[in-house]
Amino acid sequence: MEAGQDTRQIDGHDRLAEALVERATKWDPTGTGLYLPGNGVRGLGELGVGPAVAARANPIGRQRFLDHRGRRLADIDVARFWDGVGRCLAINRAALHEVLREANAETPIRLGTTVTDLEDGAAPRVRLSDGSTGSYDLVVGADGAHSTIRSLVIGGPPVRYVGQASWRFIAEGFRDIADWTVMLGRGRAFLTVALGQGLVYCYADVNTGDPDGARGKDWRDSFADFAEPVPHLLEQGAKAYFSPIEEVVAPAWTAHRVVLVGDAAHASSPNMAQGAALAVEDALVLAEMLGTEPVDQALSAYEQRRKARVAWVQEQTHRRDRTRSLPPAVRNLTLRLAAERIFRSNYEPLRDPP
Repeated sequence: MEAGQDTRQIDGHDRLAEALVERATKWDPTGTGLYLPGNGVRGLGELGVGPAVAARANPIGRQRFLDHRGRRLADIDVARFWDGVGRCLAINRAALHEVLREANAETPIRLGTTVTDLEDGAAPRVRLSDGSTGSYDLVVGADGAHSTIRSLVIGGPPVRYVGQASWRFIAEGFRDIADWTVMLGRGRAFLTVALGQGLVYCYADVNTGDPDGARGKDWRDSFADFAEPVPHLLEQGAKAYFSPIEEVVAPAWTAHRVVLVGDAAHASSPNMAQGAALAVEDALVLAEMLGTEPVDQALSAYEQRRKARVAWVQEQTHRRDRTRSLPPAVRNLTLRLAAERIFRSNYEPLRDPP
């Protein structure tokens, strides 16, 4: 999604107070799921949508780590860890989108529309896929890891594949599944997150150097030896959403009144579950800076304030991927002995406000 704040009428084109464009042609009523750690839930509260999100979400109190046969490796009390910051929640992605749209009902969203050209400067000029143009005080690129805004204005290296292919889907009819549980095999992981009312968000990934090859196979065969409930969950995974896991390390997030937020600036491996949380924090910090500084100075302050925290998260994702990729016997022993300490070291800095 891209957003802009219009400044004036240019060359006879209609002025808009603000424009919000989205490449999707319609809102998906189902989608997959999201796990929101405490810092992300805190951020949503500061945006003013905390109660509405909580009403549609399922609280998560524990994270459980098992081997692929279902034997316990570790059990983390995440409710206790995030106490005083925010409750951990699981929510259907479509439900979160609905909350955010309801909170911004006065702002029209133009679906099926993308940015095709962008000239940065004192009043960035944008051309959209419907042929319209406009000039804006500020252009915000919140358009994901393969950001058009980033490629048009900031450039930098392309996304980096981190060596994992993933599948996501929602299963129904599993009221006995609670909280967050991951089962770990050799180079494979299967995560379940309870969404409430028997719905379960399922995320699976495999280590592979050939994501295109992984896409062309029945991915469920890779998890045929996993313990229950995985076999029964897989019965509903035939149409799972596939994606290679990619990382973005952009050389800059801002340029001449154009700014990137969320995955457009810093996509990461999902093993920290910080994608949505960091995007919410980006929005809060950007809004704060714009409320206190002129635009150019605000963008510089936003990037400076956010980069260290994001770099920390990306480094932790690398560490967690390395731990997960250890030989199973070593990995399992490490988790049995040190999972609590590893978890705290990964997340402790995120308890502080962004």
